[in-house]
Amino acid sequence: MAITSEKVTFPGAGGAMLAARFDRPVGPVRATALFAHCFTCSKDSHAATRIARVLAGLGIATLRFDFTGLGGSDGDFANAGFSSNVGDLAAAAEFLRARGEAPRILIGHSLGGAAVLAAASQVPEAKAVVTIGAPADPDHVRRLLAGAASEIETKGEAEVEIAGRRFRIAKSLLDDLGRHPLADTIGQLRRALLVFHSPTDDIVGIDNATRIFVAARHPKSFVSLAGADHLLSRAEDGAYVASVLAAWAARYVPELSVPARPAAMVEPPPEGWIEVKETREGRFGQSIHIGRHTLPADEPASVGGDDTGPGPYDLLTAALGACTSMTLRMYAERKGWPMERVTVRLHHEKVHSRDCADCETDPKKIDRIERAIRIEGPLDVEQRQRLLEIADKCPVHQTLHRRNEIVSRLED
Repeated sequence: MAITSEKVTFPGAGGAMLAARFDRPVGPVRATALFAHCFTCSKDSHAATRIARVLAGLGIATLRFDFTGLGGSDGDFANAGFSSNVGDLAAAAEFLRARGEAPRILIGHSLGGAAVLAAASQVPEAKAVVTIGAPADPDHVRRLLAGAASEIETKGEAEVEIAGRRFRIAKSLLDDLGRHPLADTIGQLRRALLVFHSPTDDIVGIDNATRIFVAARHPKSFVSLAGADHLLSRAEDGAYVASVLAAWAARYVPELSVPARPAAMVEPPPEGWIEVKETREGRFGQSIHIGRHTLPADEPASVGGDDTGPGPYDLLTAALGACTSMTLRMYAERKGWPMERVTVRLHHEKVHSRDCADCETDPKKIDRIERAIRIEGPLDVEQRQRLLEIADKCPVHQTLHRRNEIVSRLED
């Protein structure tokens, strides 16, 4: 299912504006989830992004946001803490509630998992809570800061390096962590609970999953993420979490117990035509319909888009790359050459015509596409050189080089 990604902001618990992304299906929304990222991470972490996008593809709209002082959110991280994280989660739920999309599923990664356990009582609409590599107690974070604990206690704050980035940690943050034991909170959760944890997690040990699971009442479930690291760095681990989560939640979220309805059918364009239509999600979002295929298109955030899909020049350049690879494959097969694999990397830019030795044109700037072709297989030098020559004969290459005509008209 095609998805869109909308940039949104809302006020957090302390009044700071929090940056968020709302990933949602292009078709019907079956339910809404709220995702809390790990300590010092952001909404754009690999785990948050992959899980949210897979869930959106399964019909579950997912809001992921940056806690106060992190990522694109305002505020001072040093003066934030676990209490503000819980407050920010409640504020995020209120933001969704005001849109008529109150979260039915709360998802938290690492310390975000502890935060959703603590915040669940403030989100009455939530029917299911999911933790991923979560500590059984937020005070666990003190161990990550043990090397700077003395300085923090003495000076009131210290700069600490976490995952290659430096953060200013105030004593108030440490003190706040110790004020939130979760055992009783977990026991009174009154929501279905799913605990994901890797037995090889070297940041938050598997014993934390045991403590959470034992403290919780039924219904509760545990899924081992064997082989995964704490941050779910591998794409397949994030996708697995999302797919299992969606299937599990269907037992407890009424909206998910009904089979997904297919997205509204789009009348395909006439054969030989391509249709591009605004999604009305974000400023530039487009939905491209090519036969039975649907592709997204957008502009990057740097020029005011939401980066929900490749840009127009990206698609144009990609077409050249795909055509190049296919043309070389057909030629090698016809010749019976042992070509194993083709990889084409391309880069498009605007350059001044005077910088182009082969240009005879008047414009001050021309388009230049750099194409790097990697050919794998036991081919000799002459074969490789011939394939390079054939690349220039691919149909898209020829189309881009010849003079073209574009005729536009208005339709009713």
